[in-house]
Amino acid sequence: MTAEVDPTLIDPRLKPGADLLADGRAMARDWRLGSCRFLAETGMPSEAAWKRKAAAEKRVMQHAHIGFRSVDRTIEAIGEVHEQCRKAGVTVDRFGITLDWSMGYPHSMRAKAARGTGIVLAGPEDFARITNAAPAAAHFGDFMLGLPAAVENTRAAIAAGATAVGNLGQYFTFRLPYWDDDVATTEATVTALGLIAAQDAEILVHSNLDDGFAGLFIDMACALGMVLIEKHIVEDLIGARLGHCYGHHFSDPLSRTAFHAALVRVSDTPGTMIFGNTVSYQSTASGNYASLASYLLADILAVGRWPSGHAINPVPVTENQRIPDVDEIIDAQTFAHRLTLHAPFYDPVFDWAKAEAMADVLVEGGRRFADAALAGLVERGVNVEDPAALMLAVRRMGPRRMEALFGPGAAGSSGRTPLIHAEWARELNHKAATWVARQQPLSTAKPLIICIGTTDVHEHGKYLVEQALQRMGITIADAGVAVDPETLVARAAETGADAIAVSTYNGVALRYAQAVKTALAARELVLPVLIGGRLNEVPKDSNSGLPVDVTKEIADLGCLPCADLDEMLDALRAIRPVA
Repeated sequence: MTAEVDPTLIDPRLKPGADLLADGRAMARDWRLGSCRFLAETGMPSEAAWKRKAAAEKRVMQHAHIGFRSVDRTIEAIGEVHEQCRKAGVTVDRFGITLDWSMGYPHSMRAKAARGTGIVLAGPEDFARITNAAPAAAHFGDFMLGLPAAVENTRAAIAAGATAVGNLGQYFTFRLPYWDDDVATTEATVTALGLIAAQDAEILVHSNLDDGFAGLFIDMACALGMVLIEKHIVEDLIGARLGHCYGHHFSDPLSRTAFHAALVRVSDTPGTMIFGNTVSYQSTASGNYASLASYLLADILAVGRWPSGHAINPVPVTENQRIPDVDEIIDAQTFAHRLTLHAPFYDPVFDWAKAEAMADVLVEGGRRFADAALAGLVERGVNVEDPAALMLAVRRMGPRRMEALFGPGAAGSSGRTPLIHAEWARELNHKAATWVARQQPLSTAKPLIICIGTTDVHEHGKYLVEQALQRMGITIADAGVAVDPETLVARAAETGADAIAVSTYNGVALRYAQAVKTALAARELVLPVLIGGRLNEVPKDSNSGLPVDVTKEIADLGCLPCADLDEMLDALRAIRPVA
């Protein structure tokens, strides 16, 4: 059955991709790759070249992430981690930093934008302080590409000598508060990609799959298909090089190694890094070493078997408790290096045929998904040879609709059956079902309606709550992700919700709770507000720049902080449904 043209996927305001790429090429006359310590001291033209060298030598590269909010402290930490590790015989090849989400706004808007928990870099000089902190590659990942300030941020990073710039995955999923101009965001991103493609040096466009649609698909084959779609956009249509990152939500060794094997089959561009499986850090620091060893061993073996240029990412075991300090980062890097020496002896123990077989399914299913998606978009009137038009259409269609329409799994009354069920969804479904089995039914006069939204792009906490509450017979009114407080309250009002539930992970918990209460008062609505996730925020008068727990302050507002599903259910039992 032929689909009809879908005007919601097309926008006449959008400039043609060819014009945007031409604008990027014109900028390249003035904005060229600058120098930095990594390029000077390694003698390499780019990080991609360094990655290929390491892959040829079968050396496992290491990535360290610095999460401080102070630029000065970040620079000191990069230098100290690199030097102390070097003295111990450990090579840290690349450093990532936690940039603030407010960097996604154009410079003219940043002063008024709400700050998160990251650092803000204003121009090439600020970026150069990072790229010259150590003779290691600087990775500028989040809140660069894919957002309204993509051009400004990319120019500054390139001028400072950075040869890996991200995060394309965020283009498809991330929304800045009070910014809804997806046309301007698309135009900025494509122009920045044109600037990257026009450089003489090879600059990797970084895409963290877990931050894009791939982290939201129920079928892992669709995640691999998104790799192919992104590669078509960046490499075929734009002429840049795209390096992928994955790993946040892959816990078991089989899925991590199989996805790596599949990725190597469909891409010859060096990868950026394999991210640490931080969702598995659910114990004490000592207990989390087991999780660290589990995912690192799989990653080291996969990179050794299928050299790809990916660096491994040993996340400090205190990550789930606080921002790791320098000594904890060094400990994790030392641990990872030591494990690279042990790992080869485990290679004969692995049943690699299972990983290869899963990779076969991922590649075949991923190709079917990508082909069906591109053909389906053509049928709906999208010019898939125009990178800007294609990106906007994919973004507007969203992961759930794309998977429902084009997923390779068999379609049924309850949706498509995944070829390979995404591990994060499988785990959260199991967690929800196990929790519900222990509960007594809710005794209310009529079914409760809960309006749920998130303050940011992190959707998995919301997914768990939805799965659990729906199994308890509660109706969900979905307000979406990265939703403005006023929009969340409006959705609650129009659906007749009995309560509002908020999931937050980006360091704005108190401000968001205050804004929700203000929006409720403006509508003269009185509804319980449940809020869970990471209830922290950086105080305005903070000297350390570190976020602090704001659970008490949220409770003092009259909201209901919920540390887990049990506390949420206790709060819901006290609610009397609206008649």
